[in-house]
Amino acid sequence: MNFTSKLVQESVEAFSSLPGIGKKSALRLVLYLMNQPKETTHDFTAALINMRENIKTCSNCHNISDTEICGVCSDPRRDRSVLCVVENIRDVMAIEDTGQYRGMYHVLGGVISPIEGIGPSDLNINSLESRLEKEETKEVIMAVSPTIEGDTTIFYISKKLKDMAVKVSTIARGVSFGGELEYADELTLGRSIVARIPYQIKGE
Repeated sequence: MNFTSKLVQESVEAFSSLPGIGKKSALRLVLYLMNQPKETTHDFTAALINMRENIKTCSNCHNISDTEICGVCSDPRRDRSVLCVVENIRDVMAIEDTGQYRGMYHVLGGVISPIEGIGPSDLNINSLESRLEKEETKEVIMAVSPTIEGDTTIFYISKKLKDMAVKVSTIARGVSFGGELEYADELTLGRSIVARIPYQIKGE
């Protein structure tokens, strides 16, 4: 792709470094912004800079937040007896979009994957145990993507929580095995949360 402007080229390269955006899509975005009022571009870049410099991770559940404690954890209307364990912040957003869950969350920050060198110590599992020791949780919903790595993670955490006075359940398999939770449609995901089932540790 030939450019007559180095400034445009640098902007295209910046956009195309984002996941899912190729050079042609990046060029369309750059040309669009270039033809907008300067204020539009300034507002766009200011929003990104503000987000990058001021975004926080909730010290309680590890969700993204504008403050030290996120809006879910600080909302007195949420059901604190139920804790939904998810892989990442995108899963929180996907479940919230269903409108069928009003409990709390705990973001693991990934799943156990020996192939990628991700072990239990790399995830937010210790903080999960600490929360369950202090909070009034009665049920832990393992809403982790139904993959081999996800099932390994569910098994590991369930073993860790075995002696705690909490019920461990998993989302119903309306979400197909091998699929990513964030890509499930809202209706299927919502029904999977509502129709969750107790988790049984194999061999016990």
